[in-house]
Amino acid sequence: MTVLAVLAPHVQPHDSLVPVGAPYQPPLSGGALLGTDQVGRDVLSRVLEGMSVSWLATLLLVAVVGLVGTAVGLVAGYVGGLLDRVLMAIVDFFLALPAAILAIVIAAVLGPSLKHALIAIGVLSWPYYARLVRAEVRSLVALPFVEAARLSGNGHLRLMVRHILPGAWPVLLVTLTLDLGGTIVILAGLSFLGLGRAAPAPELGAMAAQGLPYLLTNWWIPVVPAACVMLLALVANLSGDGLRSLLKDQ
Repeated sequence: MTVLAVLAPHVQPHDSLVPVGAPYQPPLSGGALLGTDQVGRDVLSRVLEGMSVSWLATLLLVAVVGLVGTAVGLVAGYVGGLLDRVLMAIVDFFLALPAAILAIVIAAVLGPSLKHALIAIGVLSWPYYARLVRAEVRSLVALPFVEAARLSGNGHLRLMVRHILPGAWPVLLVTLTLDLGGTIVILAGLSFLGLGRAAPAPELGAMAAQGLPYLLTNWWIPVVPAACVMLLALVANLSGDGLRSLLKDQ
């Protein structure tokens, strides 16, 4: 899926913004494998570009929020004391917020764009990783190998990065992978509400919303992009399950 996302601009058969034929052409008709939309644009080209944008943006977002959450959780779990309580109080504050509603509010206030949608999701996502990493680190700090590494002269930063973080990495990696699917769905939801990329740029949620009036007459216009959202989420979830099984076997 990542390879397809990278190559999408080169393999899509037509320009996603330019009409290629008459509107409402059904799939497998003429030169449009998945038909044309209400303007006459190639649906296949548009969903390929939309999948590419959604997948790569989600990978970037999950990597960034995972890095931020990991840093906060690692410092809080390792240092403990007052700093731990302050950082976890901030985390608990964000966790107590109604995430879906607040994401819509943030995206609406900042204005419709992909960047603003990603910011809205990221602001509310990092606390989950901070809480997860902090719990793993607290259990690892008390183990004998950490004390042995400390007595051998390792500094705090080296202890955290080289000795403690690898113990929390498997759980964090599986969680990040499993969260890809949920992030894709949230991003598509914001786009569906008109808070994603500005039209006419293709984005899966926006394409499904724009095609919704044609559901009973020209079903492929909203169904194909919605099915692509489901496919992306399914691939992400299966990848997370497979990675968890692989790490468990090892």
